[in-house]
Amino acid sequence: MVLQATWFFLWGLLWALFFMTDGFDFGVGTLYPFLGKTDLDKRKMINSLGPLWDGNEVWLITAGGVTFAAFPLVYAVMFSSFYTPLMLILFALILRGVSFEFRGKVDHPLWRKTWDTCIFIGSFTPALLFGVAFGNIFKGVPINQDGIFQGNLLTLLNPYGILTGLLFVALFLVHGALWIAIKTDKDLHDRAAAAANGLWPVLLGIAVIFLVATAVFTPLYANYLAYPVLFLVPLAAVAALLGVKFFLVKKAYFRAWFSSAATIVFCTFFGVVGLFPNLFPSSIDPAYSLTAFNASSSPLTLRIMLAVIILFIPIVIAYQVWAYIMFSQKLTEEDLSLDDAY
Repeated sequence: MVLQATWFFLWGLLWALFFMTDGFDFGVGTLYPFLGKTDLDKRKMINSLGPLWDGNEVWLITAGGVTFAAFPLVYAVMFSSFYTPLMLILFALILRGVSFEFRGKVDHPLWRKTWDTCIFIGSFTPALLFGVAFGNIFKGVPINQDGIFQGNLLTLLNPYGILTGLLFVALFLVHGALWIAIKTDKDLHDRAAAAANGLWPVLLGIAVIFLVATAVFTPLYANYLAYPVLFLVPLAAVAALLGVKFFLVKKAYFRAWFSSAATIVFCTFFGVVGLFPNLFPSSIDPAYSLTAFNASSSPLTLRIMLAVIILFIPIVIAYQVWAYIMFSQKLTEEDLSLDDAY
């Protein structure tokens, strides 16, 4: 029981790390056509992500790998139930990656505009669909006793799923705007800071609606009502979100970005804590739900994997911290003249 609960926590932690790191990538890409007024601005926005975006996606691979190895039944049912949105996410991520590389290969306005559009699509689509997917998990997915999904893509596009998707998009937009403000200067910096200030109340409004809708459409609050100490998790999310605005007012953009990162992590754990022990709850009958206890691998597998993840995850974190420190300086026009710049 303890082993399965530990892996449930690690599963949630890895998704939180992915949303925290790749979230600002999605935000920058979604803001790209709105804040990038000139080709120089657009190149600065792309290159602010250049050394980091592919490393951030390591957490997606890790989260998916942990789901497959620790909870194989959940992996099978989740990928069959969410096949269409997950494939759309995959294609969007591929499209975004190649867009960064191909955009500068031909010096023609139509060529660049095409790939600029692809950057936007490849960033906005995953942000929205990841939210829709997790919103449906929070709400419960119509799976029967055999784990077969009783619905289609339109079933997933329900009001609560779309609301959660919009929450993810808003979180990532603020996160991305703050990143641009940190990494750039002059007019682009000013526009990014203004965007973060303008988007923050929108995020706050969506978050309030989400918390109310969660009480109406999901059973997430059951764990919190049973153990009131758990309310520290959503309270921490609220405090972090307010911290974003506090540091924005002080123009302390890195601290605001750090608070935004904490907001994303605690928002993710708000859902994870409310779900426990369910990993893929059934809306048809709770008895059909896949939990950390009825869908896990063998204890031996979990113990071996735990040793591996304890060894390697700190190495990955150390490498990413080094990368962020290494490329922490603001972008300059001289940086864009380098051979490896986008």
